[in-house]
Amino acid sequence: MQWNIGAVRITKVVELALTGHTRFILPQATYEAVRAIPWLCPAFADADGRLKMSIHSFLVETPTRRIIVDTGLGNDKEGRVVPRWNHLQGPFLEEITAAGYPPDSIDTVLATHLHVDHVGWNTRFVAGRWVPTFPRARYLMERVEFEHWQRRDHPSQALVFEDSIQPVVDAGLVDLIANDQRICEEIRVISSPGHSPGHLCVEIQSGGETALLAGDVMHHPCQMACPDWSTTADFDAAQADRTRRALLGRLAGTAVLMIGGHFTGPGGGRVVRDGEGFRLEL
Repeated sequence: MQWNIGAVRITKVVELALTGHTRFILPQATYEAVRAIPWLCPAFADADGRLKMSIHSFLVETPTRRIIVDTGLGNDKEGRVVPRWNHLQGPFLEEITAAGYPPDSIDTVLATHLHVDHVGWNTRFVAGRWVPTFPRARYLMERVEFEHWQRRDHPSQALVFEDSIQPVVDAGLVDLIANDQRICEEIRVISSPGHSPGHLCVEIQSGGETALLAGDVMHHPCQMACPDWSTTADFDAAQADRTRRALLGRLAGTAVLMIGGHFTGPGGGRVVRDGEGFRLEL
């Protein structure tokens, strides 16, 4: 999937697609509750009410930069809390290369946050050790987010830090950024905490057009219809709810293209009000 925002091109590359294996992260999204939101089908749910989600990255090309936003799960990783995420052997690097973005051509790796499914391809396993996948890139991480996970308070996240973040730190490739930093002329990050302490959205503006990569402010469009549905992975569910409502309220009725961090199918659209909630207009 590709979008053009003025002179900026956004390309989505899917690493893993999921249908019906998502109740563990959105327990309120029962089959009955999802079927009661008809606009979700067929792009975001099937006729039985099973959610569709994906784990993917965005390649963002500006006139001066080649950026990858979030890097998925990665191959060869161990100790992941979801068994299916262990020892993957997917063709992600071949696919981004085929899309015209070989790893050596990427100059910036930008993380919306540092969860397991957003940092995996920061590194790859070569000759018995983890090395940076994008050796010519600067890896940009929000300072509060980095300092939180650097403490390694959670065993599963500690392992993620060791194999997917620490190696790029050791290589001297990490820059810690503020939660309102401008990355280049067309791109800035926006603070959106709740799902994680220093979560960021990525705003892209060019040629009078705007897109927003929303990261995990919402895992699924059902959270637009029901903004109070929080995920089991939220660091602060109450703050995530406030952030989600504020963002949707700001975008509703505008021409901004919102693209979800785990949205399937078209993956993005315009936010419109729908009763007490919102919906995605494709």
